[in-house]
Amino acid sequence: MTVNLLDFDQPKLAGFFAELGEKPFRAKQLLRWMHHFGENDFAQMTDIAKTLREKLAQAAVIAPPQIKLEQISDDGTRKWLIDVGANNGVETVFIPEADRGTLCVSSQVGCALECTFCSTGRQGFNRNLTVAEIIGQLWIANKVLGRDPKGERILSNVVMMGMGEPLANFDNVVTALNIMLDDSAYGLSRRRVTVSTSGLVPAMDRLREECPVALAVSLHAPNDTLRDEIVPINKKYPLKELMAACRRYLEKAPRDFITFEYVMLDSVNDGVEHAQQLLQLVRDVPCKFNLIPFNPFPNSGYGTSHADNIRRFRDILMHAGYVVTTRKTRGDDIDAACGQLAGKVQDKTRRSVKRIMELSV
Repeated sequence: MTVNLLDFDQPKLAGFFAELGEKPFRAKQLLRWMHHFGENDFAQMTDIAKTLREKLAQAAVIAPPQIKLEQISDDGTRKWLIDVGANNGVETVFIPEADRGTLCVSSQVGCALECTFCSTGRQGFNRNLTVAEIIGQLWIANKVLGRDPKGERILSNVVMMGMGEPLANFDNVVTALNIMLDDSAYGLSRRRVTVSTSGLVPAMDRLREECPVALAVSLHAPNDTLRDEIVPINKKYPLKELMAACRRYLEKAPRDFITFEYVMLDSVNDGVEHAQQLLQLVRDVPCKFNLIPFNPFPNSGYGTSHADNIRRFRDILMHAGYVVTTRKTRGDDIDAACGQLAGKVQDKTRRSVKRIMELSV
């Protein structure tokens, strides 16, 4: 049975070569060919002996997922629908900016956490993505985007903020993160790779120990009553536990702050009282805020906060000394903005928060 080598980080690849009777240094060679050069044809790997290339061709493949559809926004944002089999698809978004290029990567086919304002959550949950399907999104993006005139990669940052809850697919996500960080592969800085979570506390603690990268927490509410309603995982891990986990994470994090993401929902969580409650909630957690104007989708039941309300909310936080950004909506004309990723989920029956919790710890 052939294996897909995109599923392997360097230690697992070294183990694979050991089974073939080869030296561990082959793992670095192959990682460089696969990820640095984007090569998936063993015959083209010219510094590897021909006999080993032939052996690899018999035992393994390098098989990234395939693009089903590409859309390009008027603002330059790109969205790819990636085929993950059984008529399922996930979405990956590239966001170009003056000082960086950011790839928003999916980790699951759908999502089981059922956040009420998220289009992905409305699609149901099918399964976790494999390592090859996660890192394959980065592989594809680099292949499509190429390099700038100076020979540098256009893609400089990765955020695990696409479809799914990354920490509910912990092992596969961490293996993919290891490949992103590996100097023989993509060589990204831990500060340039961000995992976003809705608050799976045990998995946050595991990430701190196993692969600390920048952390963003999808907060969206300043009290348990409201968060229970719009982010149901809060019923399992309420805000007191979540804030404590954030403080623990900062002990080993590459950045000295947590980013709290907060979708602004008209007349739901955007009032003065909500901003004041938020200040009390995070008073012991070094953090910055990313306010996200709600991006509408059909039958969402929510409206976008008025610009004046967003500014008022921002000003309350800023006057308290916090760094606050209001996310500029990108790619909304191709449904590529935050909260709009829906992909194609064929089997929507496997939606279970309980099951996701079992997978995450």
